[in-house]
Amino acid sequence: MMANPATIKDVARVAGVSVATVSRALNGAENVLPHTRQRILEVARELRYSPSGAARSLITRRTDTIGALLPDLHGEFFSELIRGIDQAARSRGLHLLLSSSHDDAHEAAAALRAMNGRVDGLIVMSPHADDDFLSQNLPRALPAVLLNSGVSEPTQRVFAVDNYGGARAMTEHLVGTGRRRIAFLGGPAANFEARERERGYRAGLAPGARPWLLEGDFSEAGGQRAAAALLALPAAERPDAVFAANDIMAIGLLGALQAGGVRLPDDIALAGFDDIPVARYVSPALTTMHVPIAALGSEALDALADALESPQSLTADSTVMPVQLVVRRSCGASKT
Repeated sequence: MMANPATIKDVARVAGVSVATVSRALNGAENVLPHTRQRILEVARELRYSPSGAARSLITRRTDTIGALLPDLHGEFFSELIRGIDQAARSRGLHLLLSSSHDDAHEAAAALRAMNGRVDGLIVMSPHADDDFLSQNLPRALPAVLLNSGVSEPTQRVFAVDNYGGARAMTEHLVGTGRRRIAFLGGPAANFEARERERGYRAGLAPGARPWLLEGDFSEAGGQRAAAALLALPAAERPDAVFAANDIMAIGLLGALQAGGVRLPDDIALAGFDDIPVARYVSPALTTMHVPIAALGSEALDALADALESPQSLTADSTVMPVQLVVRRSCGASKT
C-alpha cells in the first residue's frame, strides 16, 4: 500500500503509459484506445487515485461548479430555493457555491467578483441587480441566470414568479369574501418583488377603495412591528384584512395580533405570499399564494447547465412561473 496519495505519475507508471495519456483518458478525450482507457481506469481505481480538480480545470477550463448569489440564506423561502438549485446541480454532476449579499449592494458586488474564475456560471438573485449593477459587476463572458430581477432590458435569461398577477388575485379574493378595508404589508422599497406585489394589490382593490399601506421588510419582526401599529389603533379603525407581501411577515403579524387579543379571521382576515412549508401549520392555517420555490431554483440551474454545454441555448428572455391561490382558514373563507 502506498504511504502517500497516488499521483497521476503513479498511474502512468503502473499502467505503462505516459502522463499525457492518463490525463486524456481520465478527461474523456476520444483519442485514447478503448483497451488503454480501460487499463488506466482500472489502475486508477486500484491506486485510489483522485484527480486534482484544480489540475483538471486547467485542462478543461471547467470547474464543474455553479455559483449562486442570494439576498439571504436564512428562512424557509431560501431553504426551499437552495434545495431546488442543489438537487438540479447534483443531477447534472455539478457542485454549488453559495454566497449571501445580506441585502447589501457592496457585498453583492464583492461576491460576484470573488466568484469570477471559480465558477462556470452564476445564478443571481439580488434586489440590487439592475442594469447598471450587472453591467459593472457581472463579467460578460460568464453565463448567468437571474431570479426575480427588475432589469429593464435583460441580456441574460431571467426566471421570475408572477408577483403582480398573484398579488392582484389575492386582493380580489379578499374583496370577494366581503373585506373592504384591506391593508397591504409591503417589503423593502428597493425590492423588485415587493414593488410588483404592491402594484398587484393596488390593482385588485375594489373600485373606489383607498390603498392602506403598512411598512414591512420581509422579516418576521417586520410583521410584529406592523401588528403593534395596528393594535395601537381603536378596534373600529383597524383594517378588516391584511395582505402581507410574504409569509414570514404574515406569520409574525399573526402571532402578535393574537397575543393582542385580535381574533383571526373574525376580526381581521390575513393572507401571505410564497406558501412556505410552515404556512399550513400555523393556527389558523395561512391563506397564501403558492410559489413553486424549489422549481424556480431547479429550472434556473437547468437552463444554466444547458448553456454550459451549448452556449447559444442561453437566450436573453424571461420565464414567468405561475402562482396559485391556496385558501386556508386565516382569511375566513375555508375550513382547511
